[in-house]
Amino acid sequence: MKKSLTILSLLATVLSAFCQDTYTVTTKTPKAKVPATLWGLFFEDINRAADGGVYAEMVENRSFDFPKPMTAWTTWPRPNPRDGIFMVINQSAVNAADPKYMSVNLNAKDTVGLMNSGFDEGMAFKKIPYNLTLRYRQVAQGVHVRIFLFNSKNRVIGHAAMTLENASDWHNQEVSITPTDTAIKSKLLVIFEGQGKLDVDRISLFPSDTWKNRKGGLRADLVQKLADLKPGFLRFPGGCIVEGNQIVHRYQWKHTIGPLEGREMVQSIWADDVPDRQTPDYMESFGLGFYEYFQLSEDIGAAPLPIINVGMSCQFDAAEVVPTNELEPYITDALDLIEFANGNVNTYWGKKRAELGHPAPFNMKLLGVGNENWGPQYAEHLKLFTDQLKAKYPNVKLVNATGYSRNIPVFTYMDSVLRARKADIIDEHFYDTPKWFMDNAGRYDSYDRNGPKIFVGEYAAQSDRIGSMKNQNNLLTALSEACFMTGIERNADVVAMASYAPLFAHVTGWQWTPNLIWFDNATSYNTPNYYVQQLFSVNKGTDVVPLLKDGKAICGQDSCWASAVIDKNTNELVIKLVNMSEKPKAKSVKLDIATGGPGTLTSLANMDTATMNTISQPDNIKPQTQSITVKGKQIEFTAAPYSLNVLRIKLHP
Repeated sequence: MKKSLTILSLLATVLSAFCQDTYTVTTKTPKAKVPATLWGLFFEDINRAADGGVYAEMVENRSFDFPKPMTAWTTWPRPNPRDGIFMVINQSAVNAADPKYMSVNLNAKDTVGLMNSGFDEGMAFKKIPYNLTLRYRQVAQGVHVRIFLFNSKNRVIGHAAMTLENASDWHNQEVSITPTDTAIKSKLLVIFEGQGKLDVDRISLFPSDTWKNRKGGLRADLVQKLADLKPGFLRFPGGCIVEGNQIVHRYQWKHTIGPLEGREMVQSIWADDVPDRQTPDYMESFGLGFYEYFQLSEDIGAAPLPIINVGMSCQFDAAEVVPTNELEPYITDALDLIEFANGNVNTYWGKKRAELGHPAPFNMKLLGVGNENWGPQYAEHLKLFTDQLKAKYPNVKLVNATGYSRNIPVFTYMDSVLRARKADIIDEHFYDTPKWFMDNAGRYDSYDRNGPKIFVGEYAAQSDRIGSMKNQNNLLTALSEACFMTGIERNADVVAMASYAPLFAHVTGWQWTPNLIWFDNATSYNTPNYYVQQLFSVNKGTDVVPLLKDGKAICGQDSCWASAVIDKNTNELVIKLVNMSEKPKAKSVKLDIATGGPGTLTSLANMDTATMNTISQPDNIKPQTQSITVKGKQIEFTAAPYSLNVLRIKLHP
């Protein structure tokens, strides 16, 4: 009896693959233009995304400015050298942006050093040149400097000597070091010897193979992953760090441009905001500042979308609010930011941008006013910002927040306020279960076509629950997001922008999960969620076209979700279909125009929806592409179980 049932079950599975559903696509009646900004990126300095992540600096606490100035440093040799050789000098009364430096006082024949462990698991070296920068001044000459790179077994794999120049004022000097071997969990040792006195303000180490080979730049492997997504926009710098958990720790863009010693460090909101992942050494050095964010946006072809503080700290924490009669400096910062991005070189802030190396404007067209803010206080602040920003820069589209969840009353309140004010763009955030994303793929079908545009500014399916340390970037979460994204694409006349969040996470230095891209100090990997984002973005097309079954959008019928666009640039039809069933699904698509030849089918699929990628196994799951045969006005294909499928079909002219 069991054998008979098994044969019948197998037969039913096989037959289901040949019982085709028939869809129709009408290419001659586009529903909407696909915005160039539809699929983009949300960057926040969380999970070591900036310092210790995409910002390629390898020395943690390079300027001794952390609250505990010896964080990540140890003196050498052990036990500590005699008292008085190393002293941290606090000069905050003179320069609050650069409050501390190290004084090195040597007697004859002293040989001592400072060893830095780098971020999280230590430094990772390749056999390429590394650039060490020492910022110093000589108080009394006679100090000599040598630099050593040590691997995890405390063996020297690189060394160099630096002959100090006679500099009585602060001075930057560089030296190149090339390791003789690759290594992880490594350290840097800077040795001081001789007799004299030296003040050291910064010890910095960067690989030479940064993105576009820029000195003091970004990790090339991580930026390349962003570029490979072909993003339409880059939202920065967050996220909750925009507000900070106190007003004093808010993100102030003017503190993040110009010389490094002028960029005032603050403690990150993520240092202690997650009880289960305390990270007391999480600081924001702003080596990756607003100029670098604009530059990065330009590099990867993404429209810049900066977010500014609206005079409120994070409402999950203290919820400090600046009185409305004291908001003018905050509004001025916003106005000045637009001038910095777009002003010509004859303006004050346009000249500042030119002096940093970019005379041409960045052509910023979007600006976020507040992040995950809500309530009457935010509405009041927002009006004051909007009135002045729109009066001076009417063509800059403003993005306004609706809080952190659709499930709270303030979402409805903010949505009604913003619609009444005819806001440009309303920002909605969704962190929920895979089932919610599948069930809500039709969310935007009924939105007002004449109302504000929507920015799905943060979204990610949670395999366990929001805020859980157990959330995983598995195939199930990725495919459920793909279901939701077919609804976003189908409603591209309403949804102008969408971005997964968060973007980056260090495999040992994270505070939040899930995340799109994971990395350690040497390598990185793409999640299934990354590949979903990429398949939608690189196959964005130019015009949404109807894809229907029995006159209805494909939104869960027979466990399938689908959308379609045409790409007028390549004269192709692009169909995206998600099969959330354990069975293969045979599909037949009838067109209103003849095809122009064979097509391709790219699939992200696995029978095990718990499948994930890892640092050690980065390619457990990735898209696979095959050719398919197309006949006349009909496309036939089979969607594998648990899969996202992207078909590209050439159309006749």
